Amino acid sequence: MTNRWTIAIAGVLLQVALGAVYAWSVFRAPLTKQFGWSISEVTLTFTITIFVLGIAAFFGGLWLNRKGPRVVALTGGFLYGLGVFLASFSDHKLWWLYLSYGVIGGIGLGFSYIVPVAVLVRWFPDRRGLITGIAVGGFGAGALVTAPVATRLIQSVGVLQTFAYLGIAFLVVTVAAGYFMQNPPEGWKPEGWAPTASQASQRSSRDYTLGEALRTWQWWALWLLLFLNTSAGISVISQESPLFQELARVSAAAAAGMVGVASIGNALGRVFWAWASDSITRRATFVVMFLGQTVLFWTLSDINSAAVLTLVAFVILMCYGGGFGTMPAFTADYFGSKNVGPIYGLMLTAWGCASAFGPLLIAHMRQLDGVYRGALHVIAVVMLVSVALPLIVSPPRRIEEAVRSTRSRRLPAA
Repeated sequence: MTNRWTIAIAGVLLQVALGAVYAWSVFRAPLTKQFGWSISEVTLTFTITIFVLGIAAFFGGLWLNRKGPRVVALTGGFLYGLGVFLASFSDHKLWWLYLSYGVIGGIGLGFSYIVPVAVLVRWFPDRRGLITGIAVGGFGAGALVTAPVATRLIQSVGVLQTFAYLGIAFLVVTVAAGYFMQNPPEGWKPEGWAPTASQASQRSSRDYTLGEALRTWQWWALWLLLFLNTSAGISVISQESPLFQELARVSAAAAAGMVGVASIGNALGRVFWAWASDSITRRATFVVMFLGQTVLFWTLSDINSAAVLTLVAFVILMCYGGGFGTMPAFTADYFGSKNVGPIYGLMLTAWGCASAFGPLLIAHMRQLDGVYRGALHVIAVVMLVSVALPLIVSPPRRIEEAVRSTRSRRLPAA
């Protein structure tokens, strides 16, 4: 029997390589300086990549169910590495950067991202939250590994040559890790393990198809949960440096250091909250995260200490990452692990929508008010109202059983 921990380690390594996309900011200044492109033009590359990732993850999930995870992971890893490598030929060709890094790389990212999530929830029914949290935590940590390496390469060989080197490295790591991606045998579970009464009460009694899941209000509730949590966190991510400079009166260099420290919370939160959700339930985890963010966003504009501001942002980003760490297990709980690839893959469209909504909201209100206070208070209120959602959501199984019970009572006795 294949060692499931070997597959888990490979899944983490795969996600670390994919998470390098979060280091895109290190390419911004070199590209604008060398080719005269505007900041918005260069930033659009990242926007295209994340948007394409969300779409490709859905199709990757569908393909995974038909051909198996290894084929999808290998294809995704190849396309991701190829896209980054081809970006090295973007000399004064912005459209080529969009096509190579944005579209080709984004497709590879989406295909590969969904594989460890879909595979590991099957291998670890006893630790769904923890294992998916560790896997996507690797994605959150990718920038911490890649940013310093890419910065050093840019200084020594130039930005375009850096794309070439990184593309080859990503291709090797993702393809090697993708080779280990495989599903357990049908019906497999750890020897001697059975779900506890608490776990059973929060899980569906069967596996849903994508179509069946979309016909339940619970799928849309989970989509909204992910959208709301992501919108809050990514609004801070999009404005971190100017936010820190305005509130704490620090220099741009100091703000950059604060951003680096706070970003660790993104990776840590994916593991911590996912681990916690195995004990306190996924619903309670989102309740705690939403309540915590309500307090943090409401008080954020009154903080002028750089150290305290960094700590608050760190915790907010822990909650941001916690949504990505917890939601795959939440989805598997409610709709079964068999089709979690396409079901959760489509749910990731919430990420793309939030990536547009959150940053636009805080930027627009900052422009209107001249300060961040109003926008941060609005987000705090949204987080408070959002608490109701995890309180009312429940597994579809309960509704089905209630319907069947009602029908059985109506049937005449034989």
